[in-house]
Amino acid sequence: MLKQSFAQQHNMSKKYQAPDDVAVQQKLAQWQDLKFGLFMHWGTYSEWGVVESWSICPEDEGWTQRKGPYGATYEGYKKAYENLQTTFNPVKFDPDKWVKAAKYAGMKYMIFTTKHHDGFSMFDTKQTDYKITDAKTPFSKNPKANVTKEIFNSFRKENFMIGAYFSKPDWHSPEYWWPYFPPKDRNVNYDPAKYPEHWQKFKDFTYNQIQELMTGYGKVDILWLDGGWVRPKNTIDTTVDWQKGIKFNQDIDMPKIAAMGRKNQPGLIVVDRTVSGQYENYTTPEQEVPAAPLDHPWESCITMGNSWSYVPGDHYKSAHDIVQLLVKIVSRGGNLLMNIGPGPDGDFDPEAYNRLNAIGDWMKINGEGIYNSRAVAPYSSGNIYYTKNKDKNRIYAFVLADKESVSLPVTLNITLKDIKKVKNVSMLGSTQKLKWKTSADGIDLTIPASANNIGLKQAACFTIDY
Repeated sequence: MLKQSFAQQHNMSKKYQAPDDVAVQQKLAQWQDLKFGLFMHWGTYSEWGVVESWSICPEDEGWTQRKGPYGATYEGYKKAYENLQTTFNPVKFDPDKWVKAAKYAGMKYMIFTTKHHDGFSMFDTKQTDYKITDAKTPFSKNPKANVTKEIFNSFRKENFMIGAYFSKPDWHSPEYWWPYFPPKDRNVNYDPAKYPEHWQKFKDFTYNQIQELMTGYGKVDILWLDGGWVRPKNTIDTTVDWQKGIKFNQDIDMPKIAAMGRKNQPGLIVVDRTVSGQYENYTTPEQEVPAAPLDHPWESCITMGNSWSYVPGDHYKSAHDIVQLLVKIVSRGGNLLMNIGPGPDGDFDPEAYNRLNAIGDWMKINGEGIYNSRAVAPYSSGNIYYTKNKDKNRIYAFVLADKESVSLPVTLNITLKDIKKVKNVSMLGSTQKLKWKTSADGIDLTIPASANNIGLKQAACFTIDY
């Protein structure tokens, strides 16, 4: 299991309820075939290179620490943070460059942060002036100021599935953190049952913003909702630490939101993270790889660096580690949503492009065993991980390398106990014939020394037709 110490983690729901809507079921099946997606956390916080949103949350957690000259008082810090709107000017923003790199890497869908918990909208909402297209934001004068629309259009042109990340809590909204009371933690700072008119205004605000995204930004496939503390009180899981802190019923009427979303975007996948039921169409283990396959659609969201948002000099995972993460996740039947945080200038770190390019080099040879695949027992044995083509009798065995370059042994045992008559075994990227024979526990392969001379990196993939 991958562990991450720098980025905030979310627990995964323990129960899953399949959606009733047939169009959603079909879209989910398509999404499960894509396997590899791009996540992007981007906002004004990128200017300071601090964790996204959390530094304005009045909780004493590792990821909420205030840094820099404004951190002496909470109010002074929050004011300075919100004032970043007046200097945000990502003039190097070029979504076509991002999509080109993501497509080469073999990514097939994307999720973009249209609004994080701080409430700054990266789209041209009519509900607030705390947005990238407001006159106070220097970038508003740029023809590509409505960055969400530009990003969606660029990725859609290259046939990516389009996902809108949206934060249910909004720490800038006076109807969520009502200025009459100081904010106490991440939750709403008043009792919605005691002040229903305020809560109704917040529900309307949330509905209206999501409606804008569902009607003015072209075809959207996924509505990815974060901030799981905004939820009906009867869904709280008191065994989860952060859910213990939810004191109030924060029901924003997901049935109404989902119905509107699906009316405008038929088959819309809704991911109401950590809130089990009809509106969590797939689960999202964060910064981890489940040890065993899950019995429902799921996606591991994992940072390429240590942080979700841009941090100068962030340490990026190697292409070796990312490819092997992808193989491990897909062998368990999941998708990998890999996050890159664009910088304040509107571009990725050069290291991120380097990683995407190296991943693409590997995927060009081995992607066949990733896409359109399903988990197959024994899932893994030692450093060998398995997938199965969903449409034909072909199993893929990925042999993970210890180092960047693949060095295969002379003989290799592929453990597949229940496999029937084997017709052929070959290696992706190689035209050489392999010697093999079936054994009691699978297949014994004899690998010619020349197989190590074709420059394979990260992992080799064997195909077994039966």
